[in-house]
Amino acid sequence: MSGFSEFEVIPAVDVQDGEVVQLVGGERGTGKRYGDPVEAAERWIDAGAETLHLVDLDGAFEGERVNADAIEAVVEHVPNEVGLQLGGGIRAAAGARELLDLGLDRVILGTAAIETPDIVAEIDETHPDSVVVSLDAKGGEVVVSGWTEGTGLDPAEAAARYEELGAGAILFTDVDVEGQLEGIDRGPVESVVEAVDIPVIASGGVASVEDVVALKEAGAAAVVVGTALYEGEFTLREAQDAADEV
Repeated sequence: MSGFSEFEVIPAVDVQDGEVVQLVGGERGTGKRYGDPVEAAERWIDAGAETLHLVDLDGAFEGERVNADAIEAVVEHVPNEVGLQLGGGIRAAAGARELLDLGLDRVILGTAAIETPDIVAEIDETHPDSVVVSLDAKGGEVVVSGWTEGTGLDPAEAAARYEELGAGAILFTDVDVEGQLEGIDRGPVESVVEAVDIPVIASGGVASVEDVVALKEAGAAAVVVGTALYEGEFTLREAQDAADEV
């Protein structure tokens, strides 16, 4: 289930210390809390979400899965027809396979894919098209370890490389605009979309329905929205309907 038959607006359920949190610019400690992850998941499903984007924020920073219990509770509560993708702290192929067998549709690899690119091909062998490689860009370069370390990699070139290794999709996050409700920058998204044939999921900075539409026009297959939905800037249905009209 790597492809998106139609453009999707995907709510983010980012988990820190067992609660839903939205960070600003990826900075630890900037988060605003939004309660229980299962309740958040149910809320978005009731609102019409076809896919949920789960992130173990502590896992992303610590390099190991920290909120496994909270995440698994969400997986157990979500109906089979709703897609689930999880990132944060997944560092080994075996662990990724366990999660996919547990009921996740896609695993999101960031730091692990950068440090050991072959992990993408390893997982793809047993679970085709299930790997989403997360490329987080700050100042035009890919960053890892919770957005704290630069790699010198160009996002578009990196995306093409991971497509060759078997990635089913690319999650592209523009860290410069993440969580700030100040809008998106189309240019970096367009360059990644042009570099690959697999779906590109855009993330970071969405503040309005117009941003969602702009990302669809930039060629993204889906967009992950967090802060704007939690803060009520627009509803999931409003965003999806606007995108469907493009």
